[in-house]
Amino acid sequence: MEDIKVKRRHTIKKSEIVRIKKALKEEIGEEEALFTSKGIEVVETTSDVSIYLVEKKPVLMAFEDWIFPTVRGAIEHPFTARRVTVDSGAVPYVMNGADIMRPGIVAATPDIRKGHPCIIAEERYSKPLAVGVALYDAAELLALEKGKAVRTVHRVGDLIWNLEL
Repeated sequence: MEDIKVKRRHTIKKSEIVRIKKALKEEIGEEEALFTSKGIEVVETTSDVSIYLVEKKPVLMAFEDWIFPTVRGAIEHPFTARRVTVDSGAVPYVMNGADIMRPGIVAATPDIRKGHPCIIAEERYSKPLAVGVALYDAAELLALEKGKAVRTVHRVGDLIWNLEL
């Protein structure tokens, strides 16, 4: 990902908040209520990622056609939907930005859908490490024996995580 700089930051209208909540509900279900706030700001960046601030914290991101919690958002507001769990041997690779390979996956929630975002969590403490885009539906992903299963788009320590606001 190229260097990210803030272009503009502003509070969004109530109608836009409704649209964001609807898009988030499509991704994580009823747990979208964890991200409720009266005022949400959008941070437009020089990359193709927009960051949404809920209570002045960067907890949501818009990328491609979806809105999903950032890693920071998943840590601050834990939710159970869309989760791929990796073994402890995969953690150093995930932290360096590697995509998720099937041998490192120990579990996946049944709501994983191809082309949609998911949280990548580590096995021991279930802490979120990254946000990725699933390359397969849950059943197909678990049936794989080898190969890439999830494309990583955001992780702890990357440019989005370290974005100065």
